Amino acid sequence: MSKSNVKSKEATITTHEGAPASKESAEKELTRTVSCLLLFEDAFYESGKAIAARIESLCEKVSIKFLCDLAVKARTELKLRHAPLFLMIQALKKKGTPAERNLVGQALSEVIRRADELAEILAIYWKDGRKKVPRQLKAGIAKAFPKFNAYNLAKYNRDGAVKLRDALFISHAKPKDQEQAEVWKKLIEGKLEAPDTWEVQLSAGKDKKETFSRLITEGKLGYLALLRNLRNMEDTGVDRAIVKKALLDGAKDSVALPFRFITAAKYAPQLEETLGQAMTVAAEDLPKLPGRTLVVVDVSGSMQASLSSKSEMNRVDAACGLAIMIREQSEEFVGYATAGNDHTRVHATALVPPRRAFALRDAIATKMGELGGGGIFMVQVMKFIQAKEKNAFDRVIIITDEQDCDISVRASEAPKLGKQNYIINVGVYEPALPVTGAGWTRITGFSERVLEWIKASESDNLQ
Repeated sequence: MSKSNVKSKEATITTHEGAPASKESAEKELTRTVSCLLLFEDAFYESGKAIAARIESLCEKVSIKFLCDLAVKARTELKLRHAPLFLMIQALKKKGTPAERNLVGQALSEVIRRADELAEILAIYWKDGRKKVPRQLKAGIAKAFPKFNAYNLAKYNRDGAVKLRDALFISHAKPKDQEQAEVWKKLIEGKLEAPDTWEVQLSAGKDKKETFSRLITEGKLGYLALLRNLRNMEDTGVDRAIVKKALLDGAKDSVALPFRFITAAKYAPQLEETLGQAMTVAAEDLPKLPGRTLVVVDVSGSMQASLSSKSEMNRVDAACGLAIMIREQSEEFVGYATAGNDHTRVHATALVPPRRAFALRDAIATKMGELGGGGIFMVQVMKFIQAKEKNAFDRVIIITDEQDCDISVRASEAPKLGKQNYIINVGVYEPALPVTGAGWTRITGFSERVLEWIKASESDNLQ
């Protein structure tokens, strides 16, 4: 009788669209949620507060080491900012051995990669009221503080609830030399020179064209700031040749996620060709994918929603960014877009031409209007492609938020058309498709690092 009860309970787990889903381990669910997360911001189906509460609950079920490793990965590989700090706060709450507790301070020092995060981690810790600061929180801040020079500290020395000088006093950080000690003395006394940034210059009433031109020429404009201000530069007449050169020169070492280029092109379409080239340059060092690669992009309604309530980007932007990266690295690329009709529960799928850069984005975007707004129907779409494609695939990659709408069949029954079969999840939703252990590998997030993971995984399988 108890087994029947368990099966009945499992059968009630569904996606937000009603299709059969399954529970994952706390570690897998936490990784999947964090990897796609813009913390505290609302998603299509779930509020930011609900997602944050779910993360807190999951953190209680995993080890301190797992939390620390995930936080470092989220910051360094997935290039997230707020979620890693939130994970470190959860790690601080957990009881552990002295060795485990020491991991927290070390991980925190690795997670803090911008000067403002020295104070932000304290602000998060004191979110529900000031309380005693744990030794490992102090240790992590103290280890991180010497990484930042006078420019970094001045740039982020803001008048917030917790200031950088507060973080310095609380952590008892030690300067690495006398020069740094003098910088910290100026920080404490409020005498740091204002940094030469576009925000400071424009706030002081400086000419926009002159300011952006100078900062680009002097190499003082960060790459993300460059992408975010392209429309400003176009509107104020900054020499386009200077802007194009900066986009191409900085792409290789940028920390811009693939979809950032797509978003930038929405606001500066005149620079789309250069942005496409920059995206390609950014992908040059990514691993190559030999053989035939099938990519299926979910263009359903939930995928067309913003990544969060505050974001200018949507999940299709993230999916297209990944598809472009995969296209550039694939020896042979085959692409499909899929959606359907939620009422009839029938898929609609179409072949996407293997164009490059923004031309591929445009081809996928065109299909969004043609295929309807229904969710992905994983079994139906894979059977459709199976009938269309006669040659075998080395790998299949489905990019989706996993909100399957087929209530009549489990997604695990979808044909596996590749030697390796992957689902890249660009959503944060709790129910997951029941594909684990059924020949599918789930990957989370929308960083270009997923290609490195795929290549490494396949190399291991070949050994």
